[in-house]
Amino acid sequence: MTLLTTLCGGGSCPTVYRTDRGTLIVQGYTVSADSVDLDLPDGEQLVEIPAELLAAAVRADN
Repeated sequence: MTLLTTLCGGGSCPTVYRTDRGTLIVQGYTVSADSVDLDLPDGEQLVEIPAELLAAAVRADN
């Protein structure tokens, strides 16, 4: 994995990584499907990240 962007200088916080498979891995805050009234399939999870983190990841990946 390659770090694209993060919103802090260190430690555990929302972060976006690029993989060698052409995908992104997002580290964020876990959101339960029940709390947002969604039916998630097995193997999927919801994470919440600041919108500015995603915008920074797009800039970093170009």
